Amino acid sequence: MRARLLAAVAVAASLAAAAVAQNQQAPESLLPPGFGDPAPPPPPAATTPGGATVQPLPDSRPLELPLPETSPTPSPTPTPPSAAELARYEMPLFARRSLALIGPIGTAEGGLPADAFGTADGGFLEALMRRLSAPLPSRWMSIALRHALVSRVDTPAGLNGADFAAERAWLLLRMGESVAARSVIQGVDTGNATPKYRQVAMQALLATADPAGLCPLADAAGNSERGWIMARAMCGSLGAAEGGSRALIADARRRRIASGIDLQLAQKVAGAGLNSRQAITIEWDPVTQLTAWRFGLATATGVAVPDTLYATVGPQVTGWRALAPAIPLADRAAPAEAAAAMGIISNAALVDLFSALDAADETPAALGAIASDLRSAYVGADVATRLGALRQLWDAGSTPQARYARLVLTARAAARVRPSDARADADRIVAAMLSAGLDRSAQRWRGQVDEGGDAWALLELSDPDARMRLGYNAVSSYSGTGDATLKRRMFFAGLAGLGRLSAQEIESGAESLDVRIGTTNAWTRALDRAVQGGQPATVILLAAVAMQTGDWRGVPPAALYRIVAALRAVGLGGEARMIAAEAIARL
Repeated sequence: MRARLLAAVAVAASLAAAAVAQNQQAPESLLPPGFGDPAPPPPPAATTPGGATVQPLPDSRPLELPLPETSPTPSPTPTPPSAAELARYEMPLFARRSLALIGPIGTAEGGLPADAFGTADGGFLEALMRRLSAPLPSRWMSIALRHALVSRVDTPAGLNGADFAAERAWLLLRMGESVAARSVIQGVDTGNATPKYRQVAMQALLATADPAGLCPLADAAGNSERGWIMARAMCGSLGAAEGGSRALIADARRRRIASGIDLQLAQKVAGAGLNSRQAITIEWDPVTQLTAWRFGLATATGVAVPDTLYATVGPQVTGWRALAPAIPLADRAAPAEAAAAMGIISNAALVDLFSALDAADETPAALGAIASDLRSAYVGADVATRLGALRQLWDAGSTPQARYARLVLTARAAARVRPSDARADADRIVAAMLSAGLDRSAQRWRGQVDEGGDAWALLELSDPDARMRLGYNAVSSYSGTGDATLKRRMFFAGLAGLGRLSAQEIESGAESLDVRIGTTNAWTRALDRAVQGGQPATVILLAAVAMQTGDWRGVPPAALYRIVAALRAVGLGGEARMIAAEAIARL
């Protein structure tokens, strides 16, 4: 088993290196730590409860959890000790969930089919997930990856289902998808928990500010792990027993299981229990690093984390903040906009948040102005008012991510604009609609925009009913705004991947634009095998491997061609079109 897993890791390394080789001109390497180059040493762990719980969250790479170098040896469902004595307290057999099929979203709810990973080697899939750098630069690629990771899929042969669920949840956490990660974790019965599962479960529950969720796992987690010792202390108070945590908290302090802010936060959680009679004041001044433990317990108890500490963690925590209902709406607004650009927050959820701020009594003036502009963009008295509000929102974005987030925010307001009223704003109006997947609404602008511009290119790439092929002259006539050369190459790659160009036009265009779509390597071969095997989830995972870069400028056009073509080949044409269009909208 170990030999097979190590071999899978080696293959995964070659795949990532091959993805990089798709374009030697890329300004940023696609090679993450673990794929050939030595990873930087992890930062020192804080003196806090449990190494697996409170590792620092570095700002230069994804949240690090000290999972073992190889997965724990798969094992059948564990048999509890004294099974005969405990049988009457356990769930009946018909109520127990299988480890062979795990995930919160089935096909009836829009999930991928159970065999979406097909016969792909489990160790290979886990190695790809473990070493995938997230978040990704593409909103729509992130949405597709979340879709694959939360789908109710078969556990690959040779893997323990709890371990595979943990690996999926761990990647979701690094993507900022805390709620989705917890939903995957909760698909495993606690009686089937493995060491890796417990490690990731603690992270997911802290990321969603749910310390009470630790209690079902705390008793069985072992006495040597400090995080679980503190969890048992907190759970003693959260249960029905009066003052149940006092002795455990006192023992933890005496044994120096935890100290400082970490002990104080645990006491704060315990103080929320029944008749605990504990009042704890949290002092952040000595704290220099935010951790999952500190984020989760502070958020759960209504303690505001200073902005200076959020600056010490990676971008995944932006998603955690945006999805945390315990954080006040005003404090979630900026993270929610960033999370929308990342694919974590939908247009509808973002609009709901600002609508709530608009209705609130004590909304800060700056946020109130955004909410007021959004209201005017939807229901302004006339066209000029609505367009003025849209422009005000769009022009306020100070970074590429912020500008794209405003497109997501205004997507449905933009869909209410008639082409005859705003041709000068066509580029941003069409891009806004497509940021939320409103492809058919966007097609109303077909024939109303200038050929060769960004809006025209976006409409060609996103057309759900496209039947006619274009000639290469359509590609050569596209200029758009910004880096015209790169955008033309991306436009060509998207059209070629969507089958909108003939084979001859693709060959001549690839040579003319120097897009080396014919290059083969370990990554392209793995992608081809996944397509031939009809494995949409594997295709999505491999596509994400080629997008490990800081922004869209680091995604090679040849890789975009392969990604779009592969997604389309396994029935994910909608995702393929949205990713191709996003490449134009965000460059």
